[in-house]
Amino acid sequence: MINYQQFVLDNGLQVLVHEDHSTKIAVVNILYKVGSRNEIEGKTGLAHYFEHLMFGSTKHIPVFDTALEKVGGSCNAFTNTDITNYYITLPAVNLETAFWLESDRMMNLALTEKTIETQRKVVIEEFKQRYLNQPYGDIFHHIRGLAYDRHPYQWPTIGKEIEDIVNYKKEDVEEFYFTHYRPDNAIMVVAGDVALEEVKRLSEKWFAEIPSGSIPKKTIPTELPQVKKKTKIVAAKVPTDALYKVYHMPGKMQEGYLEADLITDIIGFGRSSILEQQLVKNGHTFASIGAYILGTVDPGLMVFSGKMEKGRSAEEAEKALDEVVEAFKSSKISDTILQKVKNQAEAMKTYESIQLLNRAMSLAYYAHLGNPNYYQEEYEIKTRIPSDKIIHWANTILQEENASVIYYKSVNK
Repeated sequence: MINYQQFVLDNGLQVLVHEDHSTKIAVVNILYKVGSRNEIEGKTGLAHYFEHLMFGSTKHIPVFDTALEKVGGSCNAFTNTDITNYYITLPAVNLETAFWLESDRMMNLALTEKTIETQRKVVIEEFKQRYLNQPYGDIFHHIRGLAYDRHPYQWPTIGKEIEDIVNYKKEDVEEFYFTHYRPDNAIMVVAGDVALEEVKRLSEKWFAEIPSGSIPKKTIPTELPQVKKKTKIVAAKVPTDALYKVYHMPGKMQEGYLEADLITDIIGFGRSSILEQQLVKNGHTFASIGAYILGTVDPGLMVFSGKMEKGRSAEEAEKALDEVVEAFKSSKISDTILQKVKNQAEAMKTYESIQLLNRAMSLAYYAHLGNPNYYQEEYEIKTRIPSDKIIHWANTILQEENASVIYYKSVNK
């Protein structure tokens, strides 16, 4: 359990304080409850684009990073489908600098034409380099577009198309900022060599005057159940064929989510996994294969992905994969295997909790789900799940009518 205390400012900013006086470092982590799920068709990629904008200038600070580096601090951020998370690590004696910087960009971000255009070019170049010019780099554009018909999960965080980024108008950018970058849409975790009363004082001083959001958030469409298998062939200059088969599964806080996580842990994680042993080590079709879940708040995807051996096709690879999956669905998971994956989960949780920053991020993430304590509760629930319940959910999720498949074909021309 991560110890914490919390309070909420009048403007809605939720603040959690995790005191750890074994270090002289402090972390200020601010999670905004906005990701690509909050975007609309034609204006995709705005959440990720804003991550770049937030490291630009404000009305008072020319360069965010420079001001922080002067007091020995560092910062970074990430965006995904559900959240955007910013974090600062710095000497605890300089804690107030982080409050100053974060409050200023929450209230006074400089959304000038020059800044908007500069970051637009940066994001477009990232889109090209990471997603269009890398072998298999566009795969999640294809997977998401095939698997989802209505929900914004149908495009990656970078955006659906470059044209969407090209066509952002200043009004679009301002609306996104004043809708989502408000104190009542944020969770701040202050961790390390800090004291609750001091954090309260600094929070009031720097954040209390920032107004709550007044622009209603757009309704997120609900994805309807899939009733028929979907397939798509993608041909590109890649080394070998690849197979990507995904299944719809429950969202983060829904029944079946933890069972789905255990399914992929057992069948597809590590060198001793079922997929690795049967399809790579003792097979002739797959050069590599794995399984994992995307871990989204709304109903997400269980992913099976693999690269083929030279000369082997994605279609024959799918047949081999299906045979292993079907056998798993009718199997009994041994106590040894189940204990092994639960031990792995415990080891990972222990490793993650060592770092102060990870603890701060975890508190913020689970607070945004509605319960900071669920970080520990989730682990305890997961370790008590019996094997028959895992197999039940395997049979529920791993159905052909619930699958979407990309056959990524290697072409030499």
